[in-house]
Amino acid sequence: MNGNMHRPISRRAFLGGSLVALLGLGLVGCGGSQPVASGESSATTAATPEAVSVRVASLKGPTSIGLVQFMDQANSGKTENSYEFSISGSPDEVTPKLISGDADIALVPSNAASVLYNKTKGAVEVIDINTLGVLNVVTGDATVKTFDDLAGKTIYLTGKGATPEYSMNYLLGQAGIKDQVTLEFKSEATEVVSVLASDPTAVGILPEPFKTAALAKNSALASPVDLTDVWDEFAGESGSKLITGVTVVRKEFAEQNPQAVLEFLSGHAASVEAVNADPATWAQAVVDAGIVDSAAVAGKAIPGCHIVCTTGDDMKKALSGYLKVLFDADASSVGGALPADDFYYVRQGA
Repeated sequence: MNGNMHRPISRRAFLGGSLVALLGLGLVGCGGSQPVASGESSATTAATPEAVSVRVASLKGPTSIGLVQFMDQANSGKTENSYEFSISGSPDEVTPKLISGDADIALVPSNAASVLYNKTKGAVEVIDINTLGVLNVVTGDATVKTFDDLAGKTIYLTGKGATPEYSMNYLLGQAGIKDQVTLEFKSEATEVVSVLASDPTAVGILPEPFKTAALAKNSALASPVDLTDVWDEFAGESGSKLITGVTVVRKEFAEQNPQAVLEFLSGHAASVEAVNADPATWAQAVVDAGIVDSAAVAGKAIPGCHIVCTTGDDMKKALSGYLKVLFDADASSVGGALPADDFYYVRQGA
């Protein structure tokens, strides 16, 4: 890639800056501008609200890993409000709960949040980014050391007609090698793993925790390229990020229970910091919550899952840029239209 290309802020700084802002301001957001519910006044903030029950729906896999400490605290009665967590295997099981009002907060794929916003005519808003990119190049081909080295290769991956394909095509286009790469799609990540097992010189794109599991089983494989890093190089000053998952809330719930949303954000931010700081300690909690099946895999995979808790202006800049890439590839992938400003849960004028 162009060595003179502007290099944007790193993921570590992106996350760290959010946490420093949180701690320094004594606020309960995850980073960026302080999130507040629309119409919240200082009098409302000062009042002591009644405890409410918050139903949180999330998914197996990386997008829920950053919640485990907060889940532990909530289940131990250490939160002001009560939280009921449900873990599902597919977004198709989660999004109907938000639409029907059976869930108040949900952790969903980033594009699914936009689809929900459009489908419900703005009845949901995104309160944080919970996971950046989780896609990685995996291969035993020692000649592949950088993204540009994919030129002339056939790449095996999942997600045809979905965000992995659109993201990969965007990166290949930005690198100027799109016409030199053949994408061959498989229906499951396990099929990509099988290809790599039979031919280690093949090149695959695997998400976490499949990447970690594949490397653990086959010492001939390596993961030389993280697509999140590649995206950051091409994003420049736009602030766009490769984003896997976000957290959304029903607007009606947020307006009626602003302090419950703020407590969730505070707990989520602290939980992300704890899990990133000590993956080995929290790996078993990830398994116990039904998020990942193996503690050994979870512990090794967590650093590559890029779990974050980013809100405010940083969230809007990163997410809006990513959704624009998807929209340009296939408008239906984001629900037919890019969300308006009220999709982003931030203080007006911040």
